[in-house]
Amino acid sequence: MKDPKEIQQAVSDQMESAVMYLDDALAHIRAGKASVRILDPIRVDYYGASTPLANVSTITTPDARTIQIQPWEKNMLSVIERALINSNIGLAPNNNGEVIRLIIPPLTEERRRELAKQCKAEAENAKVSVRNARRDAIEDLKKAQKEGLPEDAEKDAESEVQKLHDKFVKQIDEVYAKKEKEIMTV
Repeated sequence: MKDPKEIQQAVSDQMESAVMYLDDALAHIRAGKASVRILDPIRVDYYGASTPLANVSTITTPDARTIQIQPWEKNMLSVIERALINSNIGLAPNNNGEVIRLIIPPLTEERRRELAKQCKAEAENAKVSVRNARRDAIEDLKKAQKEGLPEDAEKDAESEVQKLHDKFVKQIDEVYAKKEKEIMTV
């Protein structure tokens, strides 16, 4: 028989993971201002190995609308530029022979709405994950009750799982609201 505290800890960990995943997913959505995290998925060919861009260059944001990439080796400029062009980030690299700059264009109102809708979908996916974790925990608690856990202990644990669910759904709503505000602010 599983201990209710173990079940609650496991569900809490699952729900925390859903919130962290949402936070990471929203960080990769371009909101009209420069963020080095939009370059996280980009990989470059570094001496035959597929390497994250951050492992072969210094990436900075000198101002709110510019991302600057300083390769550690000059011969990596063209490789990085090609990787940026082939990626789907939607930014054209400017190469001056020393550094590569990505200029973040201001977002149109239509694009802001699309990004907000995309963020809402990500938030809803996170909520579904939290609900699924709650459902699984309640099923585990019911199994534990059949195996000998007292009914009142099962009900108490179930209410704790519901409190965890409510707490993490509130966190998801807060993360989403913050990102939506960032996107919609001109």
